[in-house]
Amino acid sequence: MDTVRTFIVEDNPAIRENLAGTLREVARVDPVGQAETESEGTRWLAGNLSQWDLAIVDLFLKDGTGFGVLEACRNREPNQKMVVLSNYLTPEMRRKCIQLGADAVFDKATELDDLIDFCQRRRQEQFVAPPFPAAH
Repeated sequence: MDTVRTFIVEDNPAIRENLAGTLREVARVDPVGQAETESEGTRWLAGNLSQWDLAIVDLFLKDGTGFGVLEACRNREPNQKMVVLSNYLTPEMRRKCIQLGADAVFDKATELDDLIDFCQRRRQEQFVAPPFPAAH
């Protein structure tokens, strides 16, 4: 299957479901699981390292924060990407996310298209083999 296996950590059920549906249809992303708290997200991501390619994490969760999820997944495989999708993104918050290992940071209100583009690029990078070099 040529989809990006994605885990979503978001405490709002409506946003979680809409995001999963949109990404599945538009970016050919396969939502493999979801969590609404820091501990649930951290436990699943760390305990299922071979089961995900991308994690989408909100910063403010039902219990805990996305910062804790980012921190817990710092030692993931290089091909596993983590992005933050939040309503509250000051320049300082963006810097902190990157420092904690986020590969990208997106604002829910204004950068959803950018997240979709990121997912589509991720899928292409993951499944489109580079061309073979010309033989000499």
